[in-house]
Amino acid sequence: MNSTAHQVIKCRVEVPAVAWEAGKPLVIEEVEVAPPQAMEVRVKILFTSLCHTDVYFWEAKGQTPVFPRILGHEAAGIVESVGEGVTDLQPGDHVLPVFTGECKECDHCKSEESNMCRLKELLQLRCSLSPANSPSRNICSRFSINGKPIYHFLGTSTFSEYTVVHVGCLAKINPLAPLETVCVLSCGISTGFGATVNVAKPKKGSTDSVFGLGAVGLAAAEGARVSGASRIIGVDLDRFEQAKKFGVTEFVNPKDYDRPVQEVIAEMTGGGVGRSVECTGNINAMISAFEWLGCVGVLVGVPYMDDVFKTSPVNFLCERTLKGTEVFTKKRGVCFYGCLMVQELELEKFVTHEVPFSEINKAFDLMFRGEGLRCLVRMEH
Repeated sequence: MNSTAHQVIKCRVEVPAVAWEAGKPLVIEEVEVAPPQAMEVRVKILFTSLCHTDVYFWEAKGQTPVFPRILGHEAAGIVESVGEGVTDLQPGDHVLPVFTGECKECDHCKSEESNMCRLKELLQLRCSLSPANSPSRNICSRFSINGKPIYHFLGTSTFSEYTVVHVGCLAKINPLAPLETVCVLSCGISTGFGATVNVAKPKKGSTDSVFGLGAVGLAAAEGARVSGASRIIGVDLDRFEQAKKFGVTEFVNPKDYDRPVQEVIAEMTGGGVGRSVECTGNINAMISAFEWLGCVGVLVGVPYMDDVFKTSPVNFLCERTLKGTEVFTKKRGVCFYGCLMVQELELEKFVTHEVPFSEINKAFDLMFRGEGLRCLVRMEH
């Protein structure tokens, strides 16, 4: 792999897939990928998958459109080359891109209680890569087509045969871990699992609830199961049979009732649940997850930018706790190694479809139809 180090790589015509306009199918293009600069790493992506976050930015609803760009942030690959100053990784290492980042130098990284590294602002919000410690707001891209820069996405851009990532946005993993399954761990799955295990912290034998039974919600349910919860109530419009595989013991479909779902759960449980994790991003679901529960509510779903969450202060005076979570809920290395070491977290259960990269738009179709959990996209090397 080192034969390409320090050289511009022209990705094969099959990949990357470039989003040129909001809501339009991705286009397979030949893209030049520049060598990594200081504190950057160039990664050969082997597997990637589609997450609702990719769709959210692809649709560009309620936000400033940024195009053309290369989407993708759930992936697994191998380090191809490293830039100046990179000492933690070397060519051949197996890695997962992590869009939240961990620079290890800012106040957030030095805190045991925060996961909001400054790299999030530097890389996510700028839609580009910036030289180490650069205050510049200029777009700094490693992707180009005929000399025209292509925007990065969340500092990862994994819908590409090769991508360039800040070293702080990569987690080294055990080379024995199967890349085709751990690639789904780098965002949604670990978010749901971590929100339950690290934030909600269910007690053994507890009764808990999960709102939204997509991939993130089922990972949250899996976290409750691993933690020893005896009753896990899933709230969604379907997927109960699938949810049983992830520990959900009871199911509530809001459409089956003519009253608020929190009242239904309160009646089922004799007053409320111990922990409630909300994974939909729907404001009404957030209110339901927080109210009428006994102890801790955790918000995971991402609402639209203009949404407002309202609840009575009395809910807090009654010793209810509401928490939020930012991907993984612990430092990225701790979370990844922790999740990979928990044998009960059967990641293969989340991969329900697989397509070659040339058919990546099928992954979008599957998500819009609500079919499956995660669609694995295999690079065609």
